[in-house]
Amino acid sequence: MARTRTPVVSGWFTEDAPDGGGFRLLGTRCSACTAVFFPREDAYCRNPRCPGGGVLAEVPLSPRGRVWSYTDGRYRPPAPYVSDPDAPWEPYTLVAVELAAEGMVVLGQAAPGVGVADLAVGMEVEVVGGVLNEDPGTTGTAGTVWTTWQFRPVGGAE
Repeated sequence: MARTRTPVVSGWFTEDAPDGGGFRLLGTRCSACTAVFFPREDAYCRNPRCPGGGVLAEVPLSPRGRVWSYTDGRYRPPAPYVSDPDAPWEPYTLVAVELAAEGMVVLGQAAPGVGVADLAVGMEVEVVGGVLNEDPGTTGTAGTVWTTWQFRPVGGAE
């Protein structure tokens, strides 16, 4: 049985952007003040200087940006993340990326194989789809692949 691909947070990204852009983070833009939000905001504009009366519309965010900061995670994350205490722990790299058009900083994991030694502040990176966790399922059930976003240096291997 094939596993079901499920986003870790529904509505925060798409694997098939409407502009044909492939994997993209999804934000919202206020029509009154043009502020862009990620994570998305569907109830009201969070910009304190907004004149009000605007409509929030979903927008795909920049597929590329520049490394603003980075570090490695050398500990098991707390709940709600799924972590098998019996499995060996593998460190991961966190990257804060300033998106090209929006100028906002978004945090995410680096793609597999990308460590702190591969990154530098100001380096161009792109957002790609990744896997946060895989649930193998039980007898008679397919299980789930929990998808998320990751960043990799531009020109990096798929």
